[in-house]
Amino acid sequence: MNRMISLMSLTALVAFATPALAQSLEATLYKNPQCGCCEGYAAYLRDNGFKVDVKPTNDLLEISHKAGVPEGMEGCHTMFIDGYVVDGHVPVNVVRKLLKDRPPIAGITLPGMPMGSPGMAGTKTEKFVIYTVPKDGKAPEVYATE
Repeated sequence: MNRMISLMSLTALVAFATPALAQSLEATLYKNPQCGCCEGYAAYLRDNGFKVDVKPTNDLLEISHKAGVPEGMEGCHTMFIDGYVVDGHVPVNVVRKLLKDRPPIAGITLPGMPMGSPGMAGTKTEKFVIYTVPKDGKAPEVYATE
């Protein structure tokens, strides 16, 4: 009987947890229509369990700034996931950390297009520095290095 109750409890836990987990893994990625590395990043996320809706746009800079990404800190594309903005080729483990820790920020950014980052060609030659996108107008801070 106890085994049956434990199995029922586990089934209920999975039923309730699965929609929340699936929801947190759905992303919308805005990219320049001609950019191939952004498609590579979307494929990388899909390979890591994310559902990604790619939306080509010519207004990428405006979308990034409206999301709070400071000027000069923009990445190659802008993604929205579970209430956060993720700008640029941020490694998946850092995205997962953001979604797990749920810090009180607007999101994170990996500025530019670092060689060897997820979706980019080439070999990684230096640490990736991922910055916060603050909600309150404060200066970005280092969120993670990889």
